[in-house]
Amino acid sequence: MPQIIIDGRTIEAAPGQTIIEAALDNGITIPHFCWHPALTVAGNCRMCLVNVGSHKKDTEGSLLYGDDGAPVVNWFPKMQIACATPVSEGMIVDTSSEKAESAQNAVMEFLLINHPLDCPICDEAGQCKLQEYAFLHSKGQSRFGEEKVHKEKRVEFGPNVMFDGERCISCSRCVRFADEVAKQPVLTFVQRGDKVTIRTFPGTTFDSQYSMNVIDICPVGALTSIDFRFKARVWEMSFTDSVCPGCARGCNIKIGVMNNEVLRTEPRTNMHVNTYWMCDHGRLSAPGLVNDNRLSGPKIRRQGVLVDATWDEAIGAAATALKDLKGSQIAVIGSAHASNEDNYVLGRLAHDVLKAASIDYIKHNDHSFGDDILRVNDVSPNAIGAHSVGIAPRGDGHGVDSMADRIRRGDVKALIVMCEDLATHSPALAEAAASVDTLIVLASHESVTAKQANILLPTATWAEAEGTFTNTMHRVQRFQPAVVTADNLRSMGLKMSRWDKFGAPNDRWSNGQRRDCRSAWSIVRQIASVLGTTWQYGTSSDVFTDITKHISPFAGMSYELLDAHQGLILGKASNPEPVGVVYESHVMKPQ
Repeated sequence: MPQIIIDGRTIEAAPGQTIIEAALDNGITIPHFCWHPALTVAGNCRMCLVNVGSHKKDTEGSLLYGDDGAPVVNWFPKMQIACATPVSEGMIVDTSSEKAESAQNAVMEFLLINHPLDCPICDEAGQCKLQEYAFLHSKGQSRFGEEKVHKEKRVEFGPNVMFDGERCISCSRCVRFADEVAKQPVLTFVQRGDKVTIRTFPGTTFDSQYSMNVIDICPVGALTSIDFRFKARVWEMSFTDSVCPGCARGCNIKIGVMNNEVLRTEPRTNMHVNTYWMCDHGRLSAPGLVNDNRLSGPKIRRQGVLVDATWDEAIGAAATALKDLKGSQIAVIGSAHASNEDNYVLGRLAHDVLKAASIDYIKHNDHSFGDDILRVNDVSPNAIGAHSVGIAPRGDGHGVDSMADRIRRGDVKALIVMCEDLATHSPALAEAAASVDTLIVLASHESVTAKQANILLPTATWAEAEGTFTNTMHRVQRFQPAVVTADNLRSMGLKMSRWDKFGAPNDRWSNGQRRDCRSAWSIVRQIASVLGTTWQYGTSSDVFTDITKHISPFAGMSYELLDAHQGLILGKASNPEPVGVVYESHVMKPQ
């Protein structure tokens, strides 16, 4: 392990590392634009120029020290780019000398010669590396008074990415990403000198399922999201760490919220799951999963019509419908879309209280969805978790495949469905469910199954609740509430934007719809309570603690450990994988 000195600090570097990699691993930031740890080295921005030298020796080979005890250094005649210079034993690096600062200032002056003054209208304002470095590494003055070079604006690279040529600093991150990660090499530089810009090859578009990652890694505002343009400024939103529910990969994400509405999702680095990326499907579908077609407030069917009811009325009606039935007359459908906590409490109700003969969940496999990058064929976030915590038949119990027949024969009198639309995923079961005596539906969105319910209990989405998913690699990962509901308002601890915190009651920035819904586990616990249980679940953390006590693969886990280790593998909580230093492409961070 070579030892090097950076800014007077002695560190150990891994063999083959570059200076910028060794610095990052040791918490030392070297300014950069074009370098990214997951892409090849381009070395074209020159922002990472540093002084490099070695400890000077006398004629006898002894190391020389100055009067102050500091090493006497033989500096290289020219500055080196930290992103492409490998470390070597005894190397001395200075990132903050007058010479280095002068070089950084010169690079910034050069990059800003033709950069437009778009910050007031740029979506990237507030999370832009050029803004950040202009403040940290620029004198704020330019010696160039000529007319700026004008280039094309609002160029659509594909269905999701907009390009502004005037803002581009030619770092080539997007070009390398398209080639090396997305495997769609359609972006390239055209023209020369101050006319250079980026284009798609003639007759092509950048329509990769991962195209929007270039927006995240673009260090300026040259690439923006067509879907998000001009919706909000970064400082107007609150950001919460979460997990993408789009498939069983469980990509780590940040959720951006304003006015209690999800406006944006972006990838969050987790080297064990999604590295630095996420797919466009997960990114674009997440807001709709929270904002659109939502249920609010419980309902009971009276005289053939679903009408509003109080929570006590609806929960009491559900308990009354179940209490006198035999276990063989009850069927329960959990969900691979619901959390471990939701499924665990539902499983306890089904197995321990109702003695239900039929309990299962519906699998959601789409063999056209998966790829060899991140996407997997299981398009639900928690199939492994649902099965692990007890959503499965026991002994001679019945699974989902026989439920429709058992309902048609009249064996099943009551059916509980949680977070599933049967009409979408199991039409035969949906048809049978319409004829069951009592259909109790826990759902977050309007659906055919929700409309068929006798008792409808609105549930919170993953963005409104706290809980865990278990991904396809058996990694348990935690998500946290980002959106306020009528139920979580007091307990959320609110990660709010400054508008939410300080907006006046009549200020549109501080207002937003608060849906009357509850976490599914909480609803099930209340039903169980009416049926005579004394479960002491006050929070999702209480439920998870109970899971760790009774489901052996979860043993040793806690929410705190899940956060600290970016998730834990089932059965391996005692030997977690190292997290390492996290590199984020964006400066957008949870508040």
